Amino acid sequence: MKVKVAKWGNSLGVRLPKAAAEAAGLLPGTELEVEVEGNTLRLRPAWKSSKQLYAEMIAEMDRLGPENRPDVVDWGPDVGAEIIDDDYSRGLLPTPGWGPGMGGSASDPRPRAKRRQARGGPHRS
Repeated sequence: MKVKVAKWGNSLGVRLPKAAAEAAGLLPGTELEVEVEGNTLRLRPAWKSSKQLYAEMIAEMDRLGPENRPDVVDWGPDVGAEIIDDDYSRGLLPTPGWGPGMGGSASDPRPRAKRRQARGGPHRS
């Protein structure tokens, strides 16, 4: 579908046909990112980062005032399964799956493919 570039103040603008806007799920006020690759323009929705969304939520809480803030709940001290006190949690063990061989013991003399078969069937790529 063709559209025409028009002058809009000191800038240029393009009107999006209704069918194109609906197909892309665009509403008035939707922010778009413009990417330029060579002489090609690409428009895509401008997604907000987690940091931006968090800042907006905090600003909205401040706007509503302290009387609308949720109460802080004290659940008491951690007990039972919430407490994890082992070598992995203290950072004394490496993260599983990372390191030499990634998935097998360095002392295992079998080739990696043989170790995979022993663990659960033939190797699939």
